[in-house]
Amino acid sequence: MKQLITAKLNLHTDATQFRALRATQLAYRDALNHVSQYSFAHGKMSNQIRLREATYYEIRASYGLPAQMATNVPRQVGATYKTLWTKAKQNAAARKAGITKKRYKGLDQPPKYVSPTLTYNYQRDYSLKEDSQVSILTLSGRVVVSYSAYSKHRALMQQGAGIGAAKLWYDKPRKQFYLLVSLEVEAADPTPETHTSVVGVDVGIRYLAVAATTRGDRSFHSGKHVVPKANHYARLRKRLQKKGTRSATRRLVVISGRERRLKQDANHVVSKRIVTRHPHSLIGLEELTHIRERTKGKRGKQASKKQRRANAIYSKWAFAELHSMIAYKALLHGSMAIKVDAHYTSQTCPMCGHTCAANRPNKGLLFVCQHCHYSLHADLVGARNITMRTLLARQDWVRTGHLSIAPGSLADPDVSSDEAKAARRQRYAELRWSLDTSPAL
Repeated sequence: MKQLITAKLNLHTDATQFRALRATQLAYRDALNHVSQYSFAHGKMSNQIRLREATYYEIRASYGLPAQMATNVPRQVGATYKTLWTKAKQNAAARKAGITKKRYKGLDQPPKYVSPTLTYNYQRDYSLKEDSQVSILTLSGRVVVSYSAYSKHRALMQQGAGIGAAKLWYDKPRKQFYLLVSLEVEAADPTPETHTSVVGVDVGIRYLAVAATTRGDRSFHSGKHVVPKANHYARLRKRLQKKGTRSATRRLVVISGRERRLKQDANHVVSKRIVTRHPHSLIGLEELTHIRERTKGKRGKQASKKQRRANAIYSKWAFAELHSMIAYKALLHGSMAIKVDAHYTSQTCPMCGHTCAANRPNKGLLFVCQHCHYSLHADLVGARNITMRTLLARQDWVRTGHLSIAPGSLADPDVSSDEAKAARRQRYAELRWSLDTSPAL
């Protein structure tokens, strides 16, 4: 099994090299915007081949881009428009189904590229040399720049990890260039014999993650040190957006960067603690795709002020980023992450299977079963339910030899999605928490 990671190379440039790289970045960005305008004027074209045939020689002559960069520009613009068209079609389907009344406006204007980040192809636009040097293509030819990197990433590159495309990123406040190189690392294929432990991870706001195992171990990863800071940035952003001045806009850019780095660092710390504590495990994560559409409750103008505040809080943290970090770090530690159904994990009693909203009094941190009166921390209950569903997937893996990494593949492909969901939930309703269900080593 292969896993993609990103190595961050800190480029040590002199004044001439700095100007050459910066000029290349800005020219590449201008070429992207030029092709974007052309695509928008010609029916919002997303076909990369047609865009290349129409704009290749013009962007080479106008912006002085080398051949490979001039090829990458229409390819990137075509991919952007293809994504926008996909979102527009999804919005049209949602409007037809009555899920939303809002019209997608992403194709009303040509997308504008603001970031000067550009893409390099390995052994064409850039190559790694000895003595920690990298050769990079610019408008004025190649420049050889020395770099420094994380020791583990450097070791992976020297040990033969697959090296792919890279992105040249400029940190404007620090006036520093970085080369973000994608590495393909080989990981051992998972088997039921190597992944004997089962872990369930429940994510939330009060606790960013709660992990539970079939052996009764549990770990709480609190967000009390970072969530208040994120809420502060949200309140500050709201005030600055109301102000609307140029200085307020500049301040918004600074705050957005701080908030993004704050959440990213917290997710990195939590994901690393989980995977290092549970090596060679099968880690179950909630399937949170379309969670906003699935959750009941009024939104927009129909919602009360309290409901809107609650919706804003729950959509504020980057849970998808946390899941992705757990997934890729798990492979590097000999584990594997899979997705399980998230339906009613916080409302289902792990002891008797009774499910109702009243099991969470006032939606607080205490879980009290209305049937058997079993009580426990609500987030730990959710983690244990996820653990049992992950254990069920592992048992099917042992029996059939096929691991379902996402809900749905366990069911018959001829069965409709509604029937498959009902069948899975029926199996989940029969689960009961017990330490005797741990897989044998």
